[in-house]
Amino acid sequence: MKVKLFLTDVDGVLTDAGMYYTESGDEFKKFNTHDGMGIKLLRDAGIKTGIITTENTKIVERRAAKLKVDYLYQGIYPKVNAALEICAKENLSLSDVAYIGDDVNCLELLSSVGLAACPKNALPKIKAIPGIIQLEKAGGDGAVREFIELIFEKYL
Repeated sequence: MKVKLFLTDVDGVLTDAGMYYTESGDEFKKFNTHDGMGIKLLRDAGIKTGIITTENTKIVERRAAKLKVDYLYQGIYPKVNAALEICAKENLSLSDVAYIGDDVNCLELLSSVGLAACPKNALPKIKAIPGIIQLEKAGGDGAVREFIELIFEKYL
């Protein structure tokens, strides 16, 4: 299998799954710069990239812009619909897609793509998906970069 499209979830994957709030109600998230560099390396290698999340926040919009991902779908469920739309635009099939997710809202997409991975902190139901790659790193701690390095080693 050769990866032609890389997609990722946000909360619990690009972040540590925490939702942090200030006293005044501002929300913030912690992202990992190693993950960001991994996404840049994919783009530099000609691999299309995207983020699909059921949340809808300005934080993710800003992070996606900084990462220069090709696709950002927020407030989307089921996520597989967004992936199918991207595949149609790129003339690809789900078997060309690598996706990393961690929770039940990722289950259908993880079960449908050519290459699926989950961070160490993924829920047991996700870890039980047949053939899923269980990464050593947790979400927000470089799990996305770990998956990307594996893709470069074996799937490009």
